[in-house]
Amino acid sequence: MKRRERLLRMTRILLQSLLTFTVNISIAASRGWVRAFNLSRKFGSFFRDSRRILGESFAALFICAIGDLIAGIFLGKMSPMLESYPGLLVLIPGAIGMRGNIFGALGSRLGSGLHIGVLSPELRRSDVLADNIEGTIILTVVMSLFLGFMAWIFCQLFGFESMGIMDFTVISVIGGIISGAFLLPATVLISLKSYENGWDPDNVTTPLIAASGDLFTLPSIFATLAVLEMVRNGFFEWILFAIFLLIGAAGLIAGFRGRYDLRKIIRQSVPVLLICSALGTTAGTVLNSKLSFILDNPAILALVPLFSGESGDLVSILGARLSSGLHSGIIPASLRPHGEALRNFGIIAVLSLLIYPTIGLLAHLVSDFLGIGSLGPFRMVLISSMAGYMLTPFLLLVGFYLSSASYRLRLDPDNIVIPLSTSMTDPVANTCLVIAIITIMGL
Repeated sequence: MKRRERLLRMTRILLQSLLTFTVNISIAASRGWVRAFNLSRKFGSFFRDSRRILGESFAALFICAIGDLIAGIFLGKMSPMLESYPGLLVLIPGAIGMRGNIFGALGSRLGSGLHIGVLSPELRRSDVLADNIEGTIILTVVMSLFLGFMAWIFCQLFGFESMGIMDFTVISVIGGIISGAFLLPATVLISLKSYENGWDPDNVTTPLIAASGDLFTLPSIFATLAVLEMVRNGFFEWILFAIFLLIGAAGLIAGFRGRYDLRKIIRQSVPVLLICSALGTTAGTVLNSKLSFILDNPAILALVPLFSGESGDLVSILGARLSSGLHSGIIPASLRPHGEALRNFGIIAVLSLLIYPTIGLLAHLVSDFLGIGSLGPFRMVLISSMAGYMLTPFLLLVGFYLSSASYRLRLDPDNIVIPLSTSMTDPVANTCLVIAIITIMGL
């Protein structure tokens, strides 16, 4: 009798335990399903609200990828020149980045001006537009001079074989002038006409301008090398060097004494662009440290402008959107991202998930088609994706904190965020690319 009662009691306890466990599992599962449902609704709402932005931005990024790819192919074909002009690879990323910084910032300023109504989408002459154009010309010459000096200095510091300081300066300045002659009207037209056609300049203008910079920079350097061959180590090279120094000094004086908007552009942009030029040269130094492997695998050269360009485009889109949000009051200048800032983070994260494998595949397909010598589709996609996903958190943090800090310091984010964020991105992007290459290739 006692044994039966004990058995019944144990059975009852076991059943109660099983029932309690089942109820707890059911409650936990229900909560999980509710959370998953709410999360899916948030994701659905995010994609519905951001569909146009994602569509515009990805289309612009893909178009930019084609431009960056052409630049990459051009760089891949420049392998003999990289050997003939030692140190040139140190200069190239800085030159590419500088065009994007100067003209991307111009596009961002024009976009903000269109958003707040101080500029008209029609091509009418105005002091604001004139000051922006004049400031861009001055910055192109001055920063080209500085970039030439920095490339030579970095080669000396790291013991790389290199050209002379006049060679670097002539290549940098003439290349800047040639590419600027194409980029300046292109930037103004892209900014004004994209707004006139109902596209958001923050999603379209900045990446297109940056890709245009990549596309025009390398051919302009190639053309400059032809000029340099005619004057190198002669009297005319000294004359060009002296003329460029005088033009740069005169431009700075004119900028600091000009109208308010021009003074603001020069005073806020010059210190930032000086830092950017140093960072861009650092990016070239990272690549030059693996020069022998890169020259043996020209497909990597094809990927370099593509990867750096698309990374710069992503942080530029983020910077331009945050800048416009700060100007219009939609985004508060806080040190903690929330609300609209987080939505912009999500947009950039989705775009990075899509674009990095795409550019790896593009680099492989075109390299293979042209006989440049690819590492294979799997390795190229893996290198690009691994490097890109390592880089994405950095892009988000840099874009946000530079925007907030510059606005809180009463500096115009259009003059600060895009040039500084893209320049900070270049050496980190190249470092991530080198890490991915080392990891995957086992170097």
